[in-house]
Amino acid sequence: MAEQEEDFSSLPLPDRFVHKAWKVRKEGYEDAAKAFESTPDESDPTFKPFLSDPDLWKGAVADSNVAAQQEGINALCSFLKYGGVQACKRSHNVTITPIAEKGLPSTRAATKQSSLEALLLYIEIDKADYVIADLIPPLSNKQPKIIAANLFALTAIYHAYGVKIVDPKPVLKALTKLFGHADKNVRAEASNLVVELYRWLREGMKPLFWDDLKPVQQQDLEKLFERVKQEQSPKQERLLRSQQAKAAAPAEPDAIEAEEDVVEESVGIDAFDLAEPVDVYSQIPADFHENIASKKWSDRKEALDAFFAVANVPRIKDGPFDEVITAFAKCMKDANVGVVAVAANCVEALAKGLRRSFAKYRSRTMSPMLERLKEKKQAVADALGAALDAVFASTNLSECLEEILEFLKNKNPQVKLETLRFLIRCLKTTRDAPSKAETKLIADAAIKLLTESTEVMRSGGAEILGTLMKIMGERQMTQYLDGLDDIRKTKIKEYFDAAVVKAKDKPKPVAPPPKAAPAPQKKVIGKKSIAGVKKPAPTARASTPQVEEPVPEAKPAIPRTLPSKLGGLPKAGLTAPSGGLKLQKRVIGSGAASASAFASPKRNISPPNVDDETPTPVPKMGLGGRGLAGRPLGKPTPTLSDTSTSSTAPGMTLAERAELDDLRAEKDRLQRLVEDIRSEKSKLASQINELQNQNAQLIEDHTRDVLSIKAKETQLVRARSDAEAAEQTVARQSRELDRMKRELGRAARAASPTSYVDGSGSDGIYRDTASSSNSTVNTNSSGGFDRYNHNNAESREVGYQRAARAYMTSPSEEKENGGLEAGARKINPAVGVNGHGRGESPGREREREGQGQGQGNGNAGAGTSANGEPIESWKRAAEVTSQLKARIEQMKAKQGLSR
Repeated sequence: MAEQEEDFSSLPLPDRFVHKAWKVRKEGYEDAAKAFESTPDESDPTFKPFLSDPDLWKGAVADSNVAAQQEGINALCSFLKYGGVQACKRSHNVTITPIAEKGLPSTRAATKQSSLEALLLYIEIDKADYVIADLIPPLSNKQPKIIAANLFALTAIYHAYGVKIVDPKPVLKALTKLFGHADKNVRAEASNLVVELYRWLREGMKPLFWDDLKPVQQQDLEKLFERVKQEQSPKQERLLRSQQAKAAAPAEPDAIEAEEDVVEESVGIDAFDLAEPVDVYSQIPADFHENIASKKWSDRKEALDAFFAVANVPRIKDGPFDEVITAFAKCMKDANVGVVAVAANCVEALAKGLRRSFAKYRSRTMSPMLERLKEKKQAVADALGAALDAVFASTNLSECLEEILEFLKNKNPQVKLETLRFLIRCLKTTRDAPSKAETKLIADAAIKLLTESTEVMRSGGAEILGTLMKIMGERQMTQYLDGLDDIRKTKIKEYFDAAVVKAKDKPKPVAPPPKAAPAPQKKVIGKKSIAGVKKPAPTARASTPQVEEPVPEAKPAIPRTLPSKLGGLPKAGLTAPSGGLKLQKRVIGSGAASASAFASPKRNISPPNVDDETPTPVPKMGLGGRGLAGRPLGKPTPTLSDTSTSSTAPGMTLAERAELDDLRAEKDRLQRLVEDIRSEKSKLASQINELQNQNAQLIEDHTRDVLSIKAKETQLVRARSDAEAAEQTVARQSRELDRMKRELGRAARAASPTSYVDGSGSDGIYRDTASSSNSTVNTNSSGGFDRYNHNNAESREVGYQRAARAYMTSPSEEKENGGLEAGARKINPAVGVNGHGRGESPGREREREGQGQGQGNGNAGAGTSANGEPIESWKRAAEVTSQLKARIEQMKAKQGLSR
């Protein structure tokens, strides 16, 4: 038996992998794992048989003997770990499926762990696509333990690498049916996998499978999600080989920060990254453009609602949406705020669905929406703000900044405030830090906002500066905050501490190579030293170039340009005749005679002839020759004052000296003129600033006045409407008062025993019934009858006048003259003092007395009894009147008319 074992160990590893005896295979797996561990690199010949024949691993991972299977999977792990990418690429087609079906569901814990380690190594060394693709089919297996084991492996994979490396979309699509599985272990593992995915994806995963779940299942998952929400954001726990190599190498700080950003951004995956693009353009209703151009706002709103229902998807396939965007921009100017709000929702849905593809439509949508921010309804402002945020997410800060700053200067305070809030949101959400020029523009605009009249605008300006400081750093923002007071700086510091931004300014230091710097510096120094020797010789500005120039007309041009470069006289004072040029030659000659150390040995010291215009070939210094280059570098450089001092040599004539003095005076005059111009410019600039400040103050005052005028107009309109309502109330109460007066009159007439006789049918005068019912008239004398007619006519006239005065009396006068008794007297003239009506004339009294006497045949007692009966009636009428008066007062109190 021992001989057979020795023979087996001498067999090649591939032969032992396929041996019939499980012990031989087991030993072969163990030896192979040891051989792989001892290899120096991936190109070792030990890997060659297994790379050329990957089917050897299929039998190893699916060995019928569980002990041999465990060692076979361990050997595969060693093969993958030391074999590199080629080992993964050659073997994954024949190993992952057997591992999923036999390795992961194994009853041995070590086998399960080795199988999971093999899957993790495939992802670590190569990629995760084929691993996930091979693990999804076993989820439909009939055996629950295989499904549960693969779900456990998927949970471990996502926990180790996260969703940024392992795509979660294929798994999420296959999860729905597993929640309805009959086996509780499968449902439990499916819930664990969903919770693990929720740690990474949060709410972004729900659109892919949430609607397919039952409400009970959704409630159970929500309870599990509540625990995860309290946890911190997950991070990748196991690195890939590429990430391990970067971590092992000494990386720059920028690379480390970028790596950290990648790990942190893994949590930021949303529904857009997981969803499939939807062709929205083909689903737009056919009558969309017809309805959007309708004159009825309801048709336009219905068209927008129909588009929103189609476009409200996580991801939209790009298409020609130009006409649709034009329609949306037009709807932003619609008079109906409902249409504006729905149009903003459509723009938001389209921008979120297209993301970067929407950037080409930004210029056509952002300006109309910013302009419509003047709408005061909060629902419309919120819809426009959400649409602007979605549009900004499809672009970057540099593209939107110009329009935002332009609308930040808008005269409408509502537009200004909403634009300010939009800029703050942009700074907090942008991932690209603004450039220095953009930072200056934003800071200048924010500093202007600090002087606004409203607290909201001032706080917004401080928040902009604080958020910008969070992005750019305190050091770069110091230059903009130097002129602010301590209170504003404290406010900005508070916003800086509370700001949460996604962008950080990371300046890339450009350090020149340390060895390449000295060489060019030496050359430059040499050139500068030569130039420094040439520069302090302004007296040679004419003679040097004229020696080389053969054309005499070009002589005056060089003295005009050369002195300005070499620090000589200004250009304006160099328009001198040819005599001046020869004067400069003499100056040079005399200067050379006085200082021989600075002169060329070829120079002719004798002054040239004034009439001789032929250039002498002797002086070749300055720009033409190398005479000045021979000066020692250690010598002090002569200044203009030294040169001017040397110009007063004895060789100069009086005319030349006078001309030189004139040039100096011209130079001084020009310098004074330049200083005056500069001072005038500074004064004008200060005046411009003052005028701008005044203009801004006037604009602010004008805006305040316009707002106050509008407020006064609103108050006036309200006062007018209140006055009209009061007039209507007064008219209604007047009619009610007239009605009550009529009721009072009817009540008084019903209560009085005296009957009223209408003699004319329209005059309304009250007559005594005694005169009408008395059939016996004293006609003994014609004088008595005439007197009766005369008294009757007189009483009727007095009754007319009193009735007219009574009805013309206002209620206030009635109140002042005794309240409702006056009204009662107008209605019932019989109510008066001593039983006589106020409207009854003395003639009628006499007539009544005469009638009483005629009836009683001179009996005085009859008149007394007749007069005593009306007195009782008047008392009863007074009682009724007082009762009516009390009822009227109660009615007035109910109607609020009591004054």
